[in-house]
Amino acid sequence: MKYKKILLPIDGSENSKRAAVHAIDMADVSKGDITLLFIVEPYIPKYSVLPIATLPSPDDDYFEEVRNEGVKIIKDFKKDLEKNQCKGKCENIHFKTLIKEGKAYIEILRTIDEEKFDIVVMGASGRHSTLDRITLGSVTERVIREVNVPVLVIP
Repeated sequence: MKYKKILLPIDGSENSKRAAVHAIDMADVSKGDITLLFIVEPYIPKYSVLPIATLPSPDDDYFEEVRNEGVKIIKDFKKDLEKNQCKGKCENIHFKTLIKEGKAYIEILRTIDEEKFDIVVMGASGRHSTLDRITLGSVTERVIREVNVPVLVIP
């Protein structure tokens, strides 16, 4: 099967870099395109001894800073792909970049449905995993459970 539209969710981690190598190989063989997706996930403390009303709320400057970090991660990631990973394979691959805000797995699933991707290639866990390379990350696990297209998970 040839996959023309490949979604590559990234977070700048080594696992997402390894996933990119596989996405490039797939796109090269099938003459497909790769969409790099970075999710800006607002930080909301899960547990707190303070009442919620007393917690400082993130302001627009905070989200702008996180968005800018996402833009930098995607830009650096794409540059690294073209310089180190492509090895002559990227000439016919069109790269598209998306930055979305929200809960990572929800935005990945929404993007798959909206853009009609053929396959998702993602790392087993991201930069926030404490058990990196041992277990699936929570985002990856949720995507696998709820997605309606094939997912290639790279350890």
